[in-house]
Amino acid sequence: MNWHLLVSDADNFSVEFEINPYMHKVDQPDWDLAVSEHEAIVAAHVDAGRTIERIPTVSGCPDMVYTANAALVRGNRAIVARLPAEREPELPHYRRWLLERDFDIVDAPCSFSGQGDSLAFGTRLFAGSGWRTDEAMHPVIADVLGYEIVPVRTTSDRWYDIDLAIAVITPETIAWCPQAFDARSRRTIRELPGIELIEVGLDDAERFALNLVSDTETVTMTTGAPRLAGALGDRGYRVVELRTEELKKGGGGVRCTALALDT
Repeated sequence: MNWHLLVSDADNFSVEFEINPYMHKVDQPDWDLAVSEHEAIVAAHVDAGRTIERIPTVSGCPDMVYTANAALVRGNRAIVARLPAEREPELPHYRRWLLERDFDIVDAPCSFSGQGDSLAFGTRLFAGSGWRTDEAMHPVIADVLGYEIVPVRTTSDRWYDIDLAIAVITPETIAWCPQAFDARSRRTIRELPGIELIEVGLDDAERFALNLVSDTETVTMTTGAPRLAGALGDRGYRVVELRTEELKKGGGGVRCTALALDT
């Protein structure tokens, strides 16, 4: 998993609207640093041996750097997201890119935050709802892509997408922040058969520690979360830590900037 990724660039990145708690128009990212952060993430993917596809950002799409929200892909099928109105201009570009590469496209019939709210682990999929994704998307995902849905819900819009609160390290190893999920979701996750759970504290999760990319060998993650990095290193994973301070100002980190094409 995560050996084949679609990324964009930070060339048009800025905070032009406020659609999550991390975005403040008065606190603009340093553009040069944001570009450097993004380039370092892509370089780390390449160094890990991952195949990178690219789609250029477009003027008027300042959040297009967060490609994970574009769609959910499995095999040659893709469900294209339905994002907040401020991000709708991105979608035709992603849709065209997928069509030109012969993906079988289904457009989300209701609000859907793409891979941000949909994390596959083997044949199962954590599916979020409540903030950016309508719960009605869950049966659509199951029908179109064939995943067994594990529905989860976070406690506040600080975890507007579940990829800020839970991370797939391997199909059998999951890192998560229990405090970020409601009681029913916590029970659901803890009762999953055959899964090792790595608990992450609220402080690390708030630093976007769980917004990471793992290919089951190398874990690419943000700096500032030494406890999670250490726990992963102790389990034998190669851990690459990167700065994402400017990208966080738009509400995204390492995971948000890559759409997995091989789930």
